[in-house]
Amino acid sequence: MSSLGYAASPVGSNHSADQHTRSAVHDDVTPGEIAVGVIIGRSSEYFDFFVFGIASVLVFPTVFFPHFSRLNGTLLSFAIFAIAFLARPVGTAISMAIQRRWGRAAKMTIALFLLGVATVGIAFLPGYESIGRTAIVLLALFRFAQGLALGGSWDGLPSLLAMTAPTDKRGWYAMIGQLGAPLGFVIAAGLFAYLYGTLSESEFLSWGWRYPFFVAFALNVVALFARLQLVLGRTYTQAMQERELEPVSVTRLIDEEGGHVAIGAFAALASFALFHLVTVFPLSWILLYSDQSITEVLLVQMVGAVCAAFAIVASGKLADRFGRRNTLGAMAVLIGLFSLATPMLLSSGVIGHDIFIIVGFILLGLSYGQSSGTVTANFSPQYRYTGAALSTDMAWLVGAAFAPVVALGLSAKFGLIAVSLYLLSGAVCTLVALGINRALESRESTSAD
Repeated sequence: MSSLGYAASPVGSNHSADQHTRSAVHDDVTPGEIAVGVIIGRSSEYFDFFVFGIASVLVFPTVFFPHFSRLNGTLLSFAIFAIAFLARPVGTAISMAIQRRWGRAAKMTIALFLLGVATVGIAFLPGYESIGRTAIVLLALFRFAQGLALGGSWDGLPSLLAMTAPTDKRGWYAMIGQLGAPLGFVIAAGLFAYLYGTLSESEFLSWGWRYPFFVAFALNVVALFARLQLVLGRTYTQAMQERELEPVSVTRLIDEEGGHVAIGAFAALASFALFHLVTVFPLSWILLYSDQSITEVLLVQMVGAVCAAFAIVASGKLADRFGRRNTLGAMAVLIGLFSLATPMLLSSGVIGHDIFIIVGFILLGLSYGQSSGTVTANFSPQYRYTGAALSTDMAWLVGAAFAPVVALGLSAKFGLIAVSLYLLSGAVCTLVALGINRALESRESTSAD
């Protein structure tokens, strides 16, 4: 397999740390290795976040908020869940400064080490009954640290894959990194389904729930070495430099091309809004308002995640045939239509719950497969690396961060119609953002002529 179309000869680097360590790894990085690195890295990150999300429903309301009702305890857990998404843009800003000063390897090592430490810290954290409110404060701090780490773990691989792909294969390459989401969810849900189904309630709440967080730490170690081996390769470094995929200051990016960041965030809003509404929210709703077995729900969600993986692959084919922006817009329309059926499905018992989960995951795969970097071509080359990272952070923040707490809180008060409106608003925002992006491109094309 050829290596990205670049020679593997040594090139200069602005970062002495990268120069010193680069010779310690193999230098001929192939597209297949990049794909493996992307999937391993994303799977590890998503596993961490899904472990926390599932624990926010099954564990944290009892362990950290026992003095509240189950509903309010879950809402507070979801509020802490959202903290990481507030921290991600901050992590991106800090990490870009670190990379400019000490290099990509130092940035990723710090980020993934912080992610591992925060995740293990949660695993060892005593509950409210042991240390009172200190437990809640520490949980929030560890969650903030996870968000900082996720913001700092951006490696630019999805952008590199998309930019080095043949013109008629860009949708296919763009979806590769997104496969980490369903894979991470299947592992997380499978672990919790096994532990929740085989342990007694007291065993699960005492020590069983901690095991997935230890597994997350182990996966982070594997991901760290796999990704460092890749990003220190000379071929990778040369490809990044020739494509000008290097970090710039976030403040400089906002000053020069902040509008593109906003468009990039809202263009994927429908997909990101759906993300937690088919993974975390249904688990909480069914636990609170249904007699359906939680283990069964997790198993159905695992099936849904497998369907999402196939849908992500299909999204690559669709995008290459019809265009990434057209594909994302069409999926936004389908998500809007799906939102109208949400109240009926979630109030129709087990069959309705299962249909909501499976169909939701399929739509998520089709849309999320092309949600990363659809409009990052808007950025000037020197801003594309940081612009892609920050746009993704803002899409998570605006679309997904508060989805579980808003959907559960409003639906508990006003009914499931609130979930419909939330999803529908995301679909509308995506269509508006894509329309604005198309108009801007047309105007720039006309000006160039």
